[in-house]
Amino acid sequence: MKITFLIIDMQQIYLKEIAGIPKACEHINYVASLLRNKKHTVIHIKDMEGADEQNIASYQIIPEIEINEKDLMVSKIYSNAFWKTDLEKIVSENKTELLILSGFAAENCVLATYNGAKERGFTTVILQNGILGNHEDVITQTYRDRNIISYPVIEALTK
Repeated sequence: MKITFLIIDMQQIYLKEIAGIPKACEHINYVASLLRNKKHTVIHIKDMEGADEQNIASYQIIPEIEINEKDLMVSKIYSNAFWKTDLEKIVSENKTELLILSGFAAENCVLATYNGAKERGFTTVILQNGILGNHEDVITQTYRDRNIISYPVIEALTK
């Protein structure tokens, strides 16, 4: 099974006062490492809306997220990472059978990208304990009525 793992908007500018970063990063980094070791695709999505020469440094991915030289990067300016980017082409060319989403913000970009992936016919899940939101209650709301996956299941799928 070909898996693509999206790590959405884990950037300094967005995560200044967000609770739960260490736990989410632990889950994201573990799954990313597991998938890299099994030759699956890891893609970092960066929301660049509002970036300019003066503030570009604040749009970098937080240091708690491990980035590998083989990871792919996709920049976006809309909530849905598929909208007006090459993401759909990349995911399709990788013959992705399962798309796993993680990152920030559960109630905005993660959810918009989840819906965008489903609309494009991708089998899509959200990483349990791998998303962050602006408010604690949005995590539970995001999981409700959506497909989620835990890292032990990902381990089993990649054996």
